[in-house]
Amino acid sequence: MSGSAPVAAENLLQVNDALSIPRSELDVRVSRSSGAGGQHVNKTSSRVEIFWSVQGSRALSDDQRARLIERLASRLTTDGSIRVVASDNRSQSRNRDLAEERLADMVRQALVIPKKRRATRPTKASKEARLEGKKRQSHKKRDRTNKSFE
Repeated sequence: MSGSAPVAAENLLQVNDALSIPRSELDVRVSRSSGAGGQHVNKTSSRVEIFWSVQGSRALSDDQRARLIERLASRLTTDGSIRVVASDNRSQSRNRDLAEERLADMVRQALVIPKKRRATRPTKASKEARLEGKKRQSHKKRDRTNKSFE
């Protein structure tokens, strides 16, 4: 068996049409949530932390990897991983879904290529309006001067 076997759809985290992250690349860690919760909070590990290595991912093209490293530089750990945490719910499975959703959203937004701004020239009407406004301001200031000494 040479090459990589196709990955089932349920084993993929769908980011957008062009990118799906294999769940095998996600490092999931669970721990106890902080904050209020009574006795239940002392027994259950419902906080979910997901790490995904941008550097080592086989799901990314070189362009996508470079773009993510540039755009998410402040979110990357020293080994080039993205860390996402969810502890909003008491349910570990809901927190895992939430963390995966946050990771997908973060990656999706970082991969968006902004449109280049095309330089435009001001219209004749906008130039005239600007000059008219300057004239009005200049007349207003000129009329404020003290004319009693003339």
